[in-house]
Amino acid sequence: MDHIAVTVNGRNLPLRGIAAHTTALDWLRDTGLTGSKEGCAEGECGACAMLLATSDGHGGTVWTAVNACLVPAAALDGQEIVTAEGLGTPEALHPVQERLAEGGGSQCGYCTPGFACSMAAEFYRAGRVAPAPAESGDRAHEIAPNGFELHALSGNLCRCTGYRPIRDAAYALGAPEPGDPLAERRGRPAPGPVATRLEAGGERFLRPPSLDEALRVLAAEPDAIVVAGCTDWGVDVNLRGRRAPLTLAVEHLAELRALSFGDAAVEIGAALPLAEIERRLDGHVPLLGELFPQFASPLIRNRATIGGNLGTASPIGDLAPALLALEARVVLVSADGEREVDLSEYFTGYRQTLRRPDELIRAVRIPLPLAQQTAFHKIAKRRFDDISSVAVGFALDVDDGVVASARIGLGGVAATPLRARATEALLVGRSWNVETVRDAASVLEAEGTPMSDHRASAEYRARMLGTALLKLYRTRPLTAEGVPA
Repeated sequence: MDHIAVTVNGRNLPLRGIAAHTTALDWLRDTGLTGSKEGCAEGECGACAMLLATSDGHGGTVWTAVNACLVPAAALDGQEIVTAEGLGTPEALHPVQERLAEGGGSQCGYCTPGFACSMAAEFYRAGRVAPAPAESGDRAHEIAPNGFELHALSGNLCRCTGYRPIRDAAYALGAPEPGDPLAERRGRPAPGPVATRLEAGGERFLRPPSLDEALRVLAAEPDAIVVAGCTDWGVDVNLRGRRAPLTLAVEHLAELRALSFGDAAVEIGAALPLAEIERRLDGHVPLLGELFPQFASPLIRNRATIGGNLGTASPIGDLAPALLALEARVVLVSADGEREVDLSEYFTGYRQTLRRPDELIRAVRIPLPLAQQTAFHKIAKRRFDDISSVAVGFALDVDDGVVASARIGLGGVAATPLRARATEALLVGRSWNVETVRDAASVLEAEGTPMSDHRASAEYRARMLGTALLKLYRTRPLTAEGVPA
């Protein structure tokens, strides 16, 4: 076991006595680093946040905040993390800790270490600059004069302090001082991936060195649980007590982490974290650019992947409706080779897909050119960090005032994500005006087979579908040429 180790707060610590399902949070606390807390065990509260050294893609390091409660401890093999204890000491507080203390940003203190780690990740973010004076809209009040993005803390919950003093502490931060060790660490490469094999108590954790090896393992053991960010399986492990004889980690495989723009398509690797996809796309796929800020929280997006979101086949996953509207295709790979399937045919039933047990999702391909008019509507009880009751992705082309093409993806209204085929058919060839939109809205309201649960009733879900197209028409006006005004 001594060869499996992680660098924690500058010290190399062996991962001794852990099972394959042991989380980083449990291991840290067993090690004596009890600053990280378990509040929800499902990645929603942020009390367990820690900093993970990840590559910036240019030979340097980014301090990335992630939920320790969802990361398998074995996945940290060869990696480098910083916990709240590694930021500062009672005698020499870190600037983040100083601002929180000075501003009264902590009462019971349970959530404070997680806030400090998320705040530190933003403190060390390269390119943190003040917003332009002319910047307006939501962004104007989400970015402080010191360049701190408020949403960096949207994955952290506090039940007793109140958010104003926490926000004020973040907005009072300056830049890292010369000689700050964590700031200087950014100039050196992040640890590279290492192959990992852990066997204990009848469970195994395997991180293969190559895609070929991963596919050989899957061919031999198709019942293996495949994880990347582990933001879904981690919840099953923590809250439902699920265990797997073999956990196969693929988040580091280069073939699953590429992003490329071709003449015919944008290809996005299945194991690329959503936050990194957002940075790399840089607004070039507007529909995804609108979706990402609404997907869970930064702590989740820093780990969650497209492959994981589609692999679970959840009917309330946020990505599927948008990707359906974009007419995305899924690239599946096995030891026998690759195949490509239309996402609209990929889902076959509740949490069931065309993917064979011996296959991995390698990438998603979005055909080009993109539609002129796109939008993502998410209906949830909270604006951020919540699961959708209904999600709708729109992609329309309007030529000379007439709908030339329409693709509408739906989530939360059936056992699977689906295309609103009847609504699409009604729209195409009709004038893009309020009469057409009202006709189409009545059809859209009847698409799917929504059910009632603790998030929303079936009637509410249907009604939200009916209003979605009208909202698009009212909030996204088009010019005479059919492009967004």
